[in-house]
Amino acid sequence: MNKIMDTKTTLTGYLDSVKYARSPKTYATYHQAMKLFVSIVGENAPLSSETYADFLRGLKDLSPSTQATYKTALLGLYTYYAEKGGEVNILALRAAAKRYVKKKGQRLPQFDREAIEQTINYAKDLRGDLISLRDRAFILTLADTGLRVSEACGLRRGDIDWNEKRAFVIGKGDKQGVVRFSNRALDAIRDYLSARAKLDGATGRPLTALPLFARHDKKSGKRVLKVASNGIWYAIKERIKEAGLSPDAVRVHDLRHYFVTMVYLATGDLKAAQELARHSDSKTTSLYAHLGGKIDEIYDNVFNGSAK
Repeated sequence: MNKIMDTKTTLTGYLDSVKYARSPKTYATYHQAMKLFVSIVGENAPLSSETYADFLRGLKDLSPSTQATYKTALLGLYTYYAEKGGEVNILALRAAAKRYVKKKGQRLPQFDREAIEQTINYAKDLRGDLISLRDRAFILTLADTGLRVSEACGLRRGDIDWNEKRAFVIGKGDKQGVVRFSNRALDAIRDYLSARAKLDGATGRPLTALPLFARHDKKSGKRVLKVASNGIWYAIKERIKEAGLSPDAVRVHDLRHYFVTMVYLATGDLKAAQELARHSDSKTTSLYAHLGGKIDEIYDNVFNGSAK
């Protein structure tokens, strides 16, 4: 073993460096990883590729995300050791990581389709005040666009191209994507914005800059403020209850899962379902190649067909 620094001293120095440079939460996680490291390989085990592999084997019963986090923490330890003059075989570490770290599997999303469709059918008939019109538009938008709740909350009025029935959004990972809107979702949004016209006009701001979905609570007053994800989801859960369901019958991502599933069931085209859901990792420029053609036809047939 390299005599420059023993394992125990290296562990102490490494955790001190993490405590100084990283957040308390990260420090706590890395501290736990090092405790587990010692319990698996021993306090004075050499910092070799074999020890690294022993540690990874000891993580086999943990979740993939926890394994990945602890692997990162241990790589930090080995990097610290190398910086202090220790001998580290990076290639051997990488080989061990590929061999022993559990890969996160793909699981079929589970959701209550009947509960979702009951909620959608209830929402279609919502009328009356601004809150009811907003909730109707929001639920139909989620169901027919595949937008995440946070993405829908971030939409502005000017983001929608009403002629093309689509919008560009910045989604997960700061990736730009194209979202298509169904006729019924757009009709519900128009009804809502029409009822909101006086309030929007009084702001003195360009209409295109105003949020598509706004708060209508007492604290917002006459201001047009965008809804927050937790606030709108609380409102949607109330609508789920009104539809005669348990508020937990539909979870926050279920409407998105429903959207992807309905596309796939209607078409059998997994690639189209992935593209409409924006699961692709294509670069921004590739979006423009998909603005027309088959993908628009698929969306139109599924969400604007006779079944709707």
